[in-house]
Amino acid sequence: MAGYIARRLLQAIPVLLGTTFLIYFMVFAMPGDPIVALFGEKTPPPQVLERIREEYNLDQPFIVQYFIFLFGIFRGDLGTSFSGQPVASILADTFPVTLRLALLAVIFEMVAGITVGLVSGLRKGGIFDASALVVSLILISLPVFVIAFVAQFIFGIQLGWFRTTVGTGAPIQDLILPALVLATISFAQISRLTRASVIDTDTQDFVRTAASKGLARRRIIPVHILRNSLIPVVTYLAVDFGVLMVGATVTEGIFNVPGVGRTLYQAIIRGEGPTVVSFVTVMVLIYLVVNLLVDLMYAVLDPRIRYAK
Repeated sequence: MAGYIARRLLQAIPVLLGTTFLIYFMVFAMPGDPIVALFGEKTPPPQVLERIREEYNLDQPFIVQYFIFLFGIFRGDLGTSFSGQPVASILADTFPVTLRLALLAVIFEMVAGITVGLVSGLRKGGIFDASALVVSLILISLPVFVIAFVAQFIFGIQLGWFRTTVGTGAPIQDLILPALVLATISFAQISRLTRASVIDTDTQDFVRTAASKGLARRRIIPVHILRNSLIPVVTYLAVDFGVLMVGATVTEGIFNVPGVGRTLYQAIIRGEGPTVVSFVTVMVLIYLVVNLLVDLMYAVLDPRIRYAK
């Protein structure tokens, strides 16, 4: 196991280097001068522009800028935004909010999706299965901003169960509604994925062997069917968690969530390269760690899986 973890960590190094290089190149290759854009319609003196470019190493060749950024990452220095605030400080303020939002969404979609998918798989072709399919197709076809506005109107304005926008400090009760919105589409995917996996597992030889030995159905379903059906679901949840950490921009904007997605979008609009690159780099690191943890969970879910030394 230790050897497997070491190999995966070594494999993550070129992935991290390649990803950061592409991100840095795409961000700083965008047309326009972000330093000039900071002053709006005003025309600053050339000396001021030169001093700011030198401060942010923008007067250096691209490859030199990249290695300065890379060495800073290894030292734990994420750089400074064009507003003068350390990027690490901005990340420290926004990351916990998005993390809570993503965790809530994953919990909602995991509990609801696996439950519905399990029942649909065990009762395939029935009324429940058909109803779940219709609901899943409807949720998949709706854009997330439509679901968000409808949820705001019904549960926030009409029923008054939730606030329509997230308050100061992003308390957990204010994140429930946006988390439910984020979970809707993934719930549909997880329920269908679980259903297909349950149907396939239910026909395996080890399930029939367990039944022939006299094990009760209530024992076979959680231990033999559900446990072995969760491998593709766990893989999807890991990918979805990474997507939620970075791609919740629309939902965070609609609900005014002070998280990573909204901050990243604003940084892109303002052309703040250091903030964009540092944020995305941290998200890549999280994505790599989550995928490693998921791979290690496979052996827990399916004892037949063993990692070679």
